[in-house]
Amino acid sequence: MRGDASDGADVGNPATDRLRVLDLAAVRRWAVIVRAAFASRRVEIDALNVFPVPDGDTGTNLYLTLDAALDKTRDREPAAAGAGERLTDFAKSLLWTARGNSGVILSQIVRGFAEGCAGAEVIDVPVLVRGLVRADELAWQAVTDPKEGTILSVSRAVAETATAHADEDLRTVSVALRDAARVALEHTTDQLPVLARAGVVDAGGAGLVIIIEALERVCAGEDVDGSAQLGTPDQQEHPWTRQPTTGCSVAADDLDGMQAAHIPEFEVMYLLADSTEDQIRELRQRLVELGDSVLVVGGDGLWNVHAHVDDAGGAVEAGLAAGRPHRVRITSLSAESEAPGPDQRARAALPLRAGGSGLVACAAGEGIAEVFRASGALAIASAPGQRASTGQFVEAIHQQHAAGVSGVVVLPNDGDTQLAAAAAVRAASDDGVEAYLVQARTVVQGLAALAVFEQRQSAADNALAMQAAASATRHGGVTVSNREALTSGGPCEPGDILGIVDGDIVIVGSDQETVGVEVVRRLLASGGELLTVVTGADAPEELTAAIVRAARDEALGLEVTHIRGGQAVYSVLLGVE
Repeated sequence: MRGDASDGADVGNPATDRLRVLDLAAVRRWAVIVRAAFASRRVEIDALNVFPVPDGDTGTNLYLTLDAALDKTRDREPAAAGAGERLTDFAKSLLWTARGNSGVILSQIVRGFAEGCAGAEVIDVPVLVRGLVRADELAWQAVTDPKEGTILSVSRAVAETATAHADEDLRTVSVALRDAARVALEHTTDQLPVLARAGVVDAGGAGLVIIIEALERVCAGEDVDGSAQLGTPDQQEHPWTRQPTTGCSVAADDLDGMQAAHIPEFEVMYLLADSTEDQIRELRQRLVELGDSVLVVGGDGLWNVHAHVDDAGGAVEAGLAAGRPHRVRITSLSAESEAPGPDQRARAALPLRAGGSGLVACAAGEGIAEVFRASGALAIASAPGQRASTGQFVEAIHQQHAAGVSGVVVLPNDGDTQLAAAAAVRAASDDGVEAYLVQARTVVQGLAALAVFEQRQSAADNALAMQAAASATRHGGVTVSNREALTSGGPCEPGDILGIVDGDIVIVGSDQETVGVEVVRRLLASGGELLTVVTGADAPEELTAAIVRAARDEALGLEVTHIRGGQAVYSVLLGVE
């Protein structure tokens, strides 16, 4: 349905009391207000981190994603276009500029909204409702194991409220959306245990509330410059932070609330043609039954399918039932496999090409980057507050491919960069470039993967061996708490030294050496042949020496590798293979 541009002179005039429809100028103003609000509130959103460590950057990722997408869209903006057309263009830019998992989910929300508004010159209430409902659908589809208490709860509340108020005027609808988003955000603390433990609301949900509040301001015709404190506690009936729930612990793996304990054996990816929306819904449901990390995106007769499953044949058969799968790729993810055997290669690898493999890897410090570059990788700077974007990954993959390799392996080396890296691998595949993602959630897992990388091997074989090495690496670290929290190692206060083992805070102390020694002892408790020590920018030499001494006392004959990584936040990162 197209909105009627002749609805009145108040279509795009911010000085009037209210708008009846949103034209292109109003949509632009909405986006600019959101960007300004993200800029002024990003530190506060970053602080909504369930882990008491200053590496949360949801707010920063949202701001950088939106800011770069606005610049990218403006640079190629045509002289005339309707609101729906510009939203479609903007959604494409967002996927390219997406940083962190939050940025990728934001891009999916905007993509859904754009699909719902497709063809509209202006956005009236029916078009707005259609867009918000579609945005919610894509947001939920973007997550393998969707849970209440996340940005999805806020998205669903907005979509349901829009549907319920579909017969009212734009201003009334926008107020209802704002109020529903705020209430949904408040309830996230009660819906997700990890948020209750940390005493915060969901950071991604807070970002979506700001977007909806900006919409309400635009619909009210307010002449706001974007510096208004959207989403501030004094404008809401709820605070953004609370006292942590007693008797609970906070684990790093709870950051997204979606980490599964079991790692499926295979990653299955293929393109699917000749299918329908109903068949796609059935396929998605079947893949969720078979495994996790399910993503089925696309439209207009072509879908990109991705899943992690134990039954690779079943995943392909599900595609055959839904349409015509092609460019099928199956890669082993099993941590049990120490090396790819002939049977694994037959199932997982594409035909070997003469060009060998290229490698793209994220690096949180210059020392880490130098190690990857020395092995021929193209290193992308990516750290809390400056995560790599989807576009950076895509450009790096194409740069490696242009150098003559037949396929490219991507190492995100960070759990909050995996969605952007995965999106880039899919985009590169759509462009005809063979690319594979190795799920390395920490830099020490990435370094373990790097150790088995062979440039002359095919990218498929490399990805197989590198995933096995990464998955088999136990990891830990030492950092400093930036706020009060309850952890598996006991309560912590700002300034306490935290010891992390396999993603969980298990030690709270006051001395870095003591905590570091205990972390390495726990990592080596089940054995190990190689210890990798990556020291941060401010790590004292005494800390490294103490850890190495303790490690060699714990495991005779242990090989130790020390890298001056230069990363922030973590004074030392440890990996045991």
